[in-house]
Amino acid sequence: MEINMEVRNETTIQEFILEGFPAIQYLGNIFFLMHLLAYLASITGNMVIIIITWADHRLQTPMYILLSTFSFSECCFITTVIPKLLSIFLSGRQTISFTSCLTQAFSFLFFGSIIFFLMAVMSLDRYLAICKPLHYPAVMNLRVSFLLAFFCNALSFILITGLVLKVSQLSFCGPNVISHFFCDLGFLIHLSCSDTGSVEIYVLFLALLVILISLILTIIAYSNIVVTIVRLPSAKERQKAFSTCSSHLIVLSLMYGSCVFIYVKPKQTNRLDSNREAALVNTVVTPLLNPVIYTLRNKQVHQALRDALSRVRLQKQSFGGPQQALDFLEDNSRKRRKSCLP
Repeated sequence: MEINMEVRNETTIQEFILEGFPAIQYLGNIFFLMHLLAYLASITGNMVIIIITWADHRLQTPMYILLSTFSFSECCFITTVIPKLLSIFLSGRQTISFTSCLTQAFSFLFFGSIIFFLMAVMSLDRYLAICKPLHYPAVMNLRVSFLLAFFCNALSFILITGLVLKVSQLSFCGPNVISHFFCDLGFLIHLSCSDTGSVEIYVLFLALLVILISLILTIIAYSNIVVTIVRLPSAKERQKAFSTCSSHLIVLSLMYGSCVFIYVKPKQTNRLDSNREAALVNTVVTPLLNPVIYTLRNKQVHQALRDALSRVRLQKQSFGGPQQALDFLEDNSRKRRKSCLP
């Protein structure tokens, strides 16, 4: 037994190899450009939401505070995965150290859990606003929205930290090839030469807690919203509301479907290769669609964007150059002199 322990300690893995997508490695430059554009578009869309929310006082409401927090979490979520994937496509360097692998896995699950909790909270916020409009101002305010966002972050940190600590205590003797484009804990557990039964149960428990509970809350909230919408007297209002709900449900089905497929399984060894495609949808496609579906189709956001662009244009017209600045100041001075005349 002592000899086995010594051999195990001598062969402890210090780095892993991310296999990525071996079938399309010869198209690395093309996929690098595609994923880079998708990454930049997603970051830009979410940053626009954050900036507009905090710059326009009309959007500083509980719903938009939660949406801006959601957008920030989305930016962090995709940043934990996409830059490493881009480096694999561009340079072909697929190795990652054990510490970096655990850090990436923690960040991915941490921000992913925040996103799921926020989606549930946002669904409840919309339920109160649509189904209980008279009680909404008394229940939801800026202080409550900040507390809910903090609670989502704190709960995610506690749950994911416990999981990563349990995985870090496992032994890895080889092989060291991860059949994925990032360090997913399911693959790490599969590569361990320790007894992983308790860790797999813990992973299943967290998946059920984070994904299914938030999904159940979302379904209950939107079910009540749909019932309320059906009772609206105007057919135009019903059609508009159903169109918005259908867009939300598309994104929800993409995110929840891919995550349930990946994590809510008793055995992580089943169909590991097919997880890559589901994870790609979860980390690239869905974050790209979320800014458009959740906020950029919103009329209030459109109006805030138009007002911001109008202010920028006015400033450029007023101070576009030295001569324009002098003309602007002279016109103002002339107007002030005329206002002082009797």
